[in-house]
Amino acid sequence: MTNPIQTSDVEVGLLPSAGGLRAHWQLFLIEGIVLMVLGAVAIVLPLVASLAIALLLGWLFLIGGGMGLATTMMARSAAGFWWALASAIASIAVGAVLIGWPIGSVISLTFVLTAFLVADGFIMIMFGIEHRRQLSQRWGWFVVNGVLDLLLAGIILAALPASAVWALGLLVGIDMLFGGYSLVASALAARPT
Repeated sequence: MTNPIQTSDVEVGLLPSAGGLRAHWQLFLIEGIVLMVLGAVAIVLPLVASLAIALLLGWLFLIGGGMGLATTMMARSAAGFWWALASAIASIAVGAVLIGWPIGSVISLTFVLTAFLVADGFIMIMFGIEHRRQLSQRWGWFVVNGVLDLLLAGIILAALPASAVWALGLLVGIDMLFGGYSLVASALAARPT
């Protein structure tokens, strides 16, 4: 007996996930709602969200560097000891700076984010142009994505220094809000009827 539903290779890869989504749709719904609430809070309080991101990254670097330092010291005879030691010390230093000076860290992270948006904008535009034959009409969305990245980077740069305190939190909030919405919509679509 043949399957009347024709699926592409991509869809076949998604079938187990769809089954998991259907079986646990309530969990995905709750996760989506939590993400939407956190995203809304980050949008309303972007400075608080920006500081929280800087502090979280600081602790991640500090803990990771501390673990790296401990591992390096226990394995002193391993190849690359001095490089591993330098990496651990650098991680600890970055963590200490992010935690010790969160406002300055937010400003630095905003510059990194802006540089990423500029680079990603150009990359997406070139990607879309290069794939205009293979992706038929869809290639334009990549160009639009790239242009939006460049516009967003321009807005952040034009609003400096004020944008340094709100851009990071706002963008993460928007991402969380839309990610949460996607989970909620998927969960509601997957729930049994």
